[in-house]
Amino acid sequence: MLHREAQYERITAQLEALIAGVSPSLVAAMATVCAVVHAKMPHHLWTGFYFVAGVDELHVGPYQGPIACQVLKGRGVCLHVARTGDPAVVGDVSAFPGHIACDPRAKSEVVIPLKKGGRVVAVLDIDARELDQFGPADVAHLERIVALLEPLLDKV
Repeated sequence: MLHREAQYERITAQLEALIAGVSPSLVAAMATVCAVVHAKMPHHLWTGFYFVAGVDELHVGPYQGPIACQVLKGRGVCLHVARTGDPAVVGDVSAFPGHIACDPRAKSEVVIPLKKGGRVVAVLDIDARELDQFGPADVAHLERIVALLEPLLDKV
């Protein structure tokens, strides 16, 4: 895990340099986050964002990995995070009630909310091929990365 901690530190520093005062828009910054995080974390199967598109629906945003579900509706880990505003770590997605399997190879997942004025506007969703690939340290680092996007929310 120490290796992963160091990896996150390097990724965060790289993203700070690429996003802060540089990114022209939220979507451009999100695409950059996905590209860097996905490339640097080989255990990720899918790394991407979903935008809140109503009370019960999310729409895919920038991502890296296999084809995504374009719309998530009514259930799933991402919608749970959008509703609660709290990050989620799921060690075995098959055990999560209402999980939406966009790719059957996904075995574990972490989801981090992006908030504007206390309201979730998008979520960062990361799937892994193996069980139990995420924990509290991943959440803490990914929250720092997602926080880099907050200044761009004023441009939305």
